[in-house]
Amino acid sequence: MMLIGYARENSEEATLLQQVEALRKAGCNKIYEEKVPTLSRDWPILGDVLTELSSDDTLVVYSLDRLAWSTPHLLEVADRLREKGAGLRSLCEPWADTTVPYGKMILGVFAGIAEFERALSRNLTETGRKRAKERGVHLGRPAKLSAEQIATIRKLVRDENLSISEVAARFGVHKATIYRAVTNNK
Repeated sequence: MMLIGYARENSEEATLLQQVEALRKAGCNKIYEEKVPTLSRDWPILGDVLTELSSDDTLVVYSLDRLAWSTPHLLEVADRLREKGAGLRSLCEPWADTTVPYGKMILGVFAGIAEFERALSRNLTETGRKRAKERGVHLGRPAKLSAEQIATIRKLVRDENLSISEVAARFGVHKATIYRAVTNNK
């Protein structure tokens, strides 16, 4: 079994040295270091680490916030590790250790909670949309053209034989908007 360390810092902090030191003390055979901008979700070295891990290796991180930007991302990383037969251990969160049964159970509970949150959010969003529609609220992008403009456009295209391009230029919209206005029965 090999302990592989991963340390990450963003541009607003200087904790890489502290993390690497803690990972060395924990017995990591190899340590990967990554510096990324604060808002970046592109962590190429983490991707390399996850690709290179083998069965029975354990990925060790200083803390879970160094490994993932959200609970769903953490669960995604943990899933990738599980599929490879590799473990996960956090030095600051001793409960996050999938090399022991209770750690596997706790991450399983987190996965269940995250799935519950996603389902709850979907249900609340759908309920909100239904209520808004019942109140007559228009959902989606605002209409580019008013009913009066659509009537004028239809008249210009059908009665005055103006081209779609000419009408689009006159109203300052894309040709597709004019096609929809002419062909919709609303």
